Amino acid sequence: MASVIAHPLPEGALLARYKGAGHYTDCFRTHIHGHVTLAEYVAGFYTTAVFKVERAILKVMFSKGSTDVDAQRLAEGAAETFAAWEVEARAPHQILLADFKGQTRSWLMVEHVHDSTVLYFGSAFVGQHDTETGGRKAGVGHRALVGFHKLYSVTLLAAARSRLARQIDLPPR
Repeated sequence: MASVIAHPLPEGALLARYKGAGHYTDCFRTHIHGHVTLAEYVAGFYTTAVFKVERAILKVMFSKGSTDVDAQRLAEGAAETFAAWEVEARAPHQILLADFKGQTRSWLMVEHVHDSTVLYFGSAFVGQHDTETGGRKAGVGHRALVGFHKLYSVTLLAAARSRLARQIDLPPR
């Protein structure tokens, strides 16, 4: 499996708007040899076998089905929605998606460094309104899922990296 590590959010990350203030955020990264565009990364990420399981669950539980073509349209900027997500923000090298309930965010970013690309993936659990303090705090359900979520995030990013490496015909590092 490709090396995926937890990493602080890089400067300028669209996900940074959720750092602190009662929200949970994380960031993972991996490297791939060669130049990978954001569109290639987004399409590769959302069409892995691992993510297709999540897509199937979303279809059954929430009637939010999606296809590989839908993922490609999102990647190319031809669609603003995909499965249970809507684009909240997009920049040349990153995209931030909000789930249809407004509770989570998914973020993908590429950074080109010499002859390789750094692939970033991060998430946010949006804090719920705290009636006692007036601020926000992570919900009990989100706090309970953090361990599983981190493992799943690493698995998703490693699967995307492997898929991209196969597409550009390079061995995984």
